[in-house]
Amino acid sequence: MEADNAIWLSVVAFLWGFTNPLIKRGSAGIEDIKRSSAIYQFFAELKFLIFNWKYMVPFLINQSGSVVYYLTLASADLSLAVPITNSLTFLFTNVAGKMLGENVGGKETYIGMLLVIAGVTICVLDKANR
Repeated sequence: MEADNAIWLSVVAFLWGFTNPLIKRGSAGIEDIKRSSAIYQFFAELKFLIFNWKYMVPFLINQSGSVVYYLTLASADLSLAVPITNSLTFLFTNVAGKMLGENVGGKETYIGMLLVIAGVTICVLDKANR
């Protein structure tokens, strides 16, 4: 895997990971919307999200990460791109959640994060040695 691909995949993970808690926070209140039918409910929730900048700004940043991911996959090794991006997204989501004051778990979460890092490192080292 080329270094520039690794950098771009890390950027994607950062964009996805740091916006996940912000999207969750921005969508707060959607559960209070109640309408008489499923169709009215859907459109009321859609309107709530579209006109809510606290939701839309992180959502659009998150989607820009998806565009970068799509473009990077054209030249990246998929067997590394997917685990690297997904595991780093998990790590960035936990860091961002912690920074926002969310309860992201205890020692089990941190042990899990270390195991994820170890697993991805093994995958990368295995690919590098081939």
